[in-house]
Amino acid sequence: MVNKTLNYWGPSFEEDVININVGGLRRRLSSSALSKFPDTRLGRLLSCDSEESILQLCDDYDVSAREFYFDRNPGFFLYVLHFYQTGKLHVMEELCVFSFCQEIEYWGINEFFLDSCCSYRYHERKLESRHHNWDEESEVSSVDTSPDEISDINHDLLRYSTLRCGNVRKRLWLTMENPGYSIPSKLFSFVSISVVLVSIATMCIHSMPEYQEVDENGNVLDEPILHKLEYFCISWFTFEVSSRLLLSPNPRKFFTHPLNLIDIVSVLPFYFTLLVDVTVGSDSELGNLGKVVQVFRLMRIFRVLKLARHSTGLRSLGATLKHSYREVGILLLYLAVGVSVFSGVAYTAEKEEDVGFDTIPACWWWGTVSMTTVGYGDVVPVTVAGKLAASGCILGGILVVALPITIIFNKFSHFYRKQKALEAAVRNSGKKEPEEVGSISSHDRDSEALSETSLDRGSPDRRGLTPGGHPSP
Repeated sequence: MVNKTLNYWGPSFEEDVININVGGLRRRLSSSALSKFPDTRLGRLLSCDSEESILQLCDDYDVSAREFYFDRNPGFFLYVLHFYQTGKLHVMEELCVFSFCQEIEYWGINEFFLDSCCSYRYHERKLESRHHNWDEESEVSSVDTSPDEISDINHDLLRYSTLRCGNVRKRLWLTMENPGYSIPSKLFSFVSISVVLVSIATMCIHSMPEYQEVDENGNVLDEPILHKLEYFCISWFTFEVSSRLLLSPNPRKFFTHPLNLIDIVSVLPFYFTLLVDVTVGSDSELGNLGKVVQVFRLMRIFRVLKLARHSTGLRSLGATLKHSYREVGILLLYLAVGVSVFSGVAYTAEKEEDVGFDTIPACWWWGTVSMTTVGYGDVVPVTVAGKLAASGCILGGILVVALPITIIFNKFSHFYRKQKALEAAVRNSGKKEPEEVGSISSHDRDSEALSETSLDRGSPDRRGLTPGGHPSP
């Protein structure tokens, strides 16, 4: 039927007029005006010879009335109409520059048709928006939004409604996870921080010779008080990990959380060394095994990372480093290139002076220290050429290190604000009952369903005709 009614697209189409309906705004356009711009959406309507080709260009149509319906912004169509009449396009100030780009792209109008009065301002706004979006992308690239995390927390809280003693477990879990949830949670956080500090202090004091005891065989023994404090701290850490695991709403997710992994790593060295002492003996002559035990004992220093659970700043720092891998990678690449170049130059200038620049790999240490502006002074050039190379190395290091600092600082500020907002959301979520959250969610789903039903009732049927037989506005 469409092919039969489209036979007026013939040699005399210049005298024909078609009706365009854009969001209820009806306008009449002559075919001769559209034929001047055959690459635009309306211009391509003249070459349609099938129903499928028409529906690819418009949303609905009424062949008998020669009316084509487009579900687009009717205010912007006035600018499109002016373009077909004059051949010049003007910018709609009410739209943002990207919405304007989307509209002209939909109508198939190239931005080169912009009139001279609007062209400069349009490109200026477009450039400003690109810079603004680049800054935002550099701040929050690869970052999950806080609403998603809040939704995950609410989803985890809903799990307690199906668990035995769920309400009590939920309150205990929030008490241990969020220091600002209640007064008991603040006390628990204070005790946990104190135990971490005592553990670190105990390990540091044990490394001092005056607090070490030696047996008959020359083996170093733990001082009794320090030994008891170590057992107390490890007991508290074990209690924390096991309690969080038992109270966790999602045990599978528990082992993927970085803070929980830190808690596990903080207690594993103690039990590993205890297992070695029980099975092999503390006076074992297996040298390699003894070195492994010493390494595990030194891993106790990682207990200081447990403070991140109670410090918003440390969590923000960890998130910043995690999501700044691009900037850190670029920084390391620049440093590697600079160290390689200046080390080679310094080796060429100083290899005859016997001042420590004997080989290029030996010069890498000097290049790394100079590029990072540390400057130990253990190896220094003495020739003029070497000093010039050192000056370039130092200046290049200042520029290279300073380049990504602003981006990393902006990300840290973003994550710090995000962590504070997330903590407040957890506190508020903990005060709501799971049933309330579920009722709110069901209410939202009912509202969305009602809105979709209303939209379906108001949408026109095929070919742009309402149930009454009239073209839809």
